[in-house]
Amino acid sequence: MKLKVIIHEAEEGGFWAEVPAISGCATQGDTVEELLANVTEAVAACISVGRNPSVS
Repeated sequence: MKLKVIIHEAEEGGFWAEVPAISGCATQGDTVEELLANVTEAVAACISVGRNPSVS
């Protein structure tokens, strides 16, 4: 499954990301590498609690 992830630089340093296809699915990390690992975990967690992605 492919999902769009939007990455933002955080004002206080580091990065945060949101997954528009899954309402409320967002995470953060100090580096891009950490952020991407956290995104994978966040998507899995959001799906496991029933926030189904709206993938076309």
